[in-house]
Amino acid sequence: MSRPQSLIERALTAVNHPPAVRSLRNDAYLAAAVAALTTVMALFLKDGRQPDPLAWLLLLGANVPLIWRRRHPMTVMLAMVACVVPYHALDYTHTAPIPATLLALYTVAVAGSARRTLLIGTVLIGTTLTVNAVTNPDGLAEMLRISGWLISVLLFGRYIRVHRQYLASTLERAERAERTREEEALRRVAEERLRIARDLHDLLAHSITLIGVQTSVAAHVLTADPDRLDREAVAKALDDISDTCRTARGELRTTLEVLRAAEHGDGRGPLPGLDGIPHLTETARTAGAQVDLTVRADDAPPAVGAAAYRIVQEALTNSVRHGGPGLSIRVDVYEERGALCVSVTDDGTGPPAGGTPGSPGFGLVGMRERARSVGGTLDAGAGEGGGFEVRAVLPVVPVVSGLPVPPAPSEPSTPSVHREGAR
Repeated sequence: MSRPQSLIERALTAVNHPPAVRSLRNDAYLAAAVAALTTVMALFLKDGRQPDPLAWLLLLGANVPLIWRRRHPMTVMLAMVACVVPYHALDYTHTAPIPATLLALYTVAVAGSARRTLLIGTVLIGTTLTVNAVTNPDGLAEMLRISGWLISVLLFGRYIRVHRQYLASTLERAERAERTREEEALRRVAEERLRIARDLHDLLAHSITLIGVQTSVAAHVLTADPDRLDREAVAKALDDISDTCRTARGELRTTLEVLRAAEHGDGRGPLPGLDGIPHLTETARTAGAQVDLTVRADDAPPAVGAAAYRIVQEALTNSVRHGGPGLSIRVDVYEERGALCVSVTDDGTGPPAGGTPGSPGFGLVGMRERARSVGGTLDAGAGEGGGFEVRAVLPVVPVVSGLPVPPAPSEPSTPSVHREGAR
């Protein structure tokens, strides 16, 4: 089988020549066609001496360089001039060399710059007019006709060059636009992956932390006084764990639906919002923390509401995890000067410096990314009276530069306020 494959490969190589070989072959065919036309014109047109062997040598020699006209246009032009000038000077048939001369001029105009084309046109036309004025002073019409042909060919060559450049630039812009669309698609995919990663981190960190605290409560009840087992406390702790697992499972399903519903819209599903914050505080209370919640805000845009929800969720998770026993947390969500302000403050010991020992987390990083995703800012650190504090400012209404923004009313028309202590 090796020999037939080699023959086939050689046949394909012979058919599919490289572009440079194909252009050289096509130019050789064109030079042969122009030489045939030149021969016919020299035999049948009578505007000079009949060609002799020297004339045929000069005439056909001017056509041979056309084979390399695309690779070396100026060299081909000079070689042709070296053959055509003696031919015309010996007064042979003057019309015969015209096709080859015009083709060489066209190639120079197409391949060269506008300055070079103008220079060559000026030299050729000036030389032609000078020679005709000396040898044929009465042939004004002939001089104008020759000059017109030269100018027309040069202009046509420049037009073809500009047209090719326009097509090349159009193709380049189309390719660049296609690359831009692909890059934009990749950027959106990366942003969506980052969004899903943040959602999963916030959800799982919150739920697993609460489950761990609730499990510790149940274990403490079981081991504190085995002789007087508080069955109701154990059942309550287990119910809280079950509720937390059920809530986490529902949120996890909503988050992961984006991976299965790409063909049905954007697959994002409903975003959590301000109305879900009370549920977050309830789950924190089941972990033993005392939480005071105050919400004084109208409905925020979906993206801003989702960012506020996730910031409160992560802040409560950090407080419950690092706050220690007897923890009190205050959550404030309110509108002020066109922005949604979120504040989560606790009186616990706060997280250790550098994050959780041995496993630096992404909680604070994720909260800052949430705030930046909607054009807001977030500060986190030790509170003035101890504990830990998280404050975020999320723009709701864009502020017009140079115009004062009226302050938010002290009491909204329809406030939603929740203040409860620990159970």
